[in-house]
Amino acid sequence: MLDILLETAGFWDGIYGVLSAMMQPLYWAVSGILVFFHWAFTPLLGPDSGWTWALSIIMLTVVIRTLLIPLFVKQINSARSMQLLQPRMAELQKKFGHDRERLGQETMRLYQEEGVNPMASCLPMLLQMPIFISLFRVLEGVSSGNVRGQWLKDRPELVASLQDATIFNAGLADRVFPIEQFGATQVVGIILVIAMVGVFFITQLQLMRKNMPPESQTGQAAQMQKMMLYFFPVVYAASSVVIPIGVLVYWLTSNTWTMAQQAILIRNNPAPNTPAYIDWEERMLAKGKDPQAIINARAEKRRRTKKNPAATSRTVAGAETATVTVEGEETPEVKPTVTRQQVTRQVVRTTEDGKRVVARQQPKAQSRSERRTK
Repeated sequence: MLDILLETAGFWDGIYGVLSAMMQPLYWAVSGILVFFHWAFTPLLGPDSGWTWALSIIMLTVVIRTLLIPLFVKQINSARSMQLLQPRMAELQKKFGHDRERLGQETMRLYQEEGVNPMASCLPMLLQMPIFISLFRVLEGVSSGNVRGQWLKDRPELVASLQDATIFNAGLADRVFPIEQFGATQVVGIILVIAMVGVFFITQLQLMRKNMPPESQTGQAAQMQKMMLYFFPVVYAASSVVIPIGVLVYWLTSNTWTMAQQAILIRNNPAPNTPAYIDWEERMLAKGKDPQAIINARAEKRRRTKKNPAATSRTVAGAETATVTVEGEETPEVKPTVTRQQVTRQVVRTTEDGKRVVARQQPKAQSRSERRTK
């Protein structure tokens, strides 16, 4: 039994060692960005000011979120596509609800046909987690003396400065709990937690009220969205009280960025049949633009991108192109050239009661032998 326990402990020690080695580049990057911005803000605020370090953490957040903008756009578009697919998914549920395997196959086929990736909505959060953990470990290491990140290890004077850094008398490396003595750290920490949870709640409420069509307000996905709206803030609040103040600054900045970024995206590219779309449509009409032409241009651009990402700047062969300006950007509107078949004539005849009836006259039928001789 002892041998089994020792082997298990050795196994987990090995896993921890691998994960720790994988995190070292992130510790290096996070500490490097912090040190760089600390150097940039030092002439303005001084090397030992807590606000120098707080602004460094905020700028770290800005750098990370700027790099994640493409993934965030994909996240919002994927979430919107999932919402719009809810009616069709409900139909599949009714049709194949008794056969779970067939339901899963048909659902995956629907995702492939519509180009929807359910996991895309989780990518920004998943990619942010290692950064979040790295910042947590760097600040926790400064607080405990187990410094992580080569940029800080090589500069003990910066470690001492960060250990003593405060904003409103709250230490950036300190936490709300455990409480040795209730003071400024607890007050600032609780205010940051309330602000962070409030921003998250507003962000989710903004998405549900402005950018979700009525038909997507019901069903499993809608229930999950509502659960996130009320459950996640509680989880945030419970977990945040054991996180260093500096990490709460990062988290609040990141949530604020998400709220603003989502508001801009919903305003300029809302989901169809939503309150935000009606507002956007009215703005486009007020500017003398055709909303449907803009939607068609965007859809055509997405289709070309999916088929051939390198051909986004080329037009479709045999198509006339026009330019549609979409709030500051020019997007080519593709007007396919339609090759018409031999159009059948319409014959108008009058019935006995005086009504005019339009009948479509079909071409004269030809026998197979007559068609083959041509």
